[in-house]
Amino acid sequence: MELVRGLLCLWLTSCCSATHLVGTWHTSDFFLFLSKFGVQKTDLHYEKDTLGYIFGNVTSRVPTKRHVTLTVLDKNFFLEYYTNRSLLDKDKACSRMFSKVSSVAYHPVCYADGIDLFRTVPCAANQICPDEVYPWNVVKHSQFTFAIKDLSVPRFWYVSLVACYRNETTCEWHHMPQDTILDYDIWLVNGNPNSSAYNPLVYQFSFDRQNTVELYLVFFGVYLILVPLQLYAVSRQRHPVTRLFTASLIMEFLSLAFNLVDVLKFTIDGVGYPKLAVTGDIFDILSRTIFMLLLLLLAKGWAVTRQEFTWKPLLFLIWLMYGVVHILLYVWNKTEVDIIEDIDEYQTWPGGSFSA
Repeated sequence: MELVRGLLCLWLTSCCSATHLVGTWHTSDFFLFLSKFGVQKTDLHYEKDTLGYIFGNVTSRVPTKRHVTLTVLDKNFFLEYYTNRSLLDKDKACSRMFSKVSSVAYHPVCYADGIDLFRTVPCAANQICPDEVYPWNVVKHSQFTFAIKDLSVPRFWYVSLVACYRNETTCEWHHMPQDTILDYDIWLVNGNPNSSAYNPLVYQFSFDRQNTVELYLVFFGVYLILVPLQLYAVSRQRHPVTRLFTASLIMEFLSLAFNLVDVLKFTIDGVGYPKLAVTGDIFDILSRTIFMLLLLLLAKGWAVTRQEFTWKPLLFLIWLMYGVVHILLYVWNKTEVDIIEDIDEYQTWPGGSFSA
């Protein structure tokens, strides 16, 4: 029952890895992690068209002089920044979070030669952020734009909001304790948003998810042929093995269909259908579980050399454990694995133990 409840909660709260972020944040919450986004390797022959871009708007509902910080950091800087967010003394937290990154990050007063990693927000409505490094490079209808160049390898970048501000006199970081409501609308893309020639199959996607549309289309096409053939076969030969295999095949076909719809929608709006994606993952787990049952039964010779087999309770216990652990690993990966980790469920310690 708890397992079903966990899956239901995951389905209801699923937010997936959207690259179009729209929402509201209370600065009294101190820290808000927005997204982890993989920027592709820059091709110098087509530099502007292969950069990663993070752009959008962060505004306050009422005019305010209270400011916080929007950060775009790679893992090298993000680890220390992220770890120190939980300090109880928020002034000290701000100081420690930015102690490393402040030595390299651009600031119009404190470090004019730094690299572009921060924005002071909220920005005035319908105006470019005052600390925008390259105002002429800001995407139309946006207040800020980060253009990210990675010449060696693709890298993950972490986007967040934190209730810290920099004193321009002392260049020290402090906590902004007053509560302000901010509205944000941010895009994360691979490719030039000012160009109409971008590739829609990679534009909205983090580099680790690029080309997934093609993969889903290919496998969906294959299953579109296999499923009718298998349904025809099972209608002509009512064998228990073919029935189980058909059930597994149909579950996988539904999984592919749901995930394909999700990624196709994702290419358009950077959000997709997160709940549909979770549903597709659940069907995939069911398909694998049914297929595992089929393999266990065939290993015992069921419906091949015999119609009855021994050790039924043990066999079904093994199968049940496989299904339960598979679901637990999925929920674990979605809810417990820290966002800064670049792993899937089988690279966690329970997943490694299970697959071993």
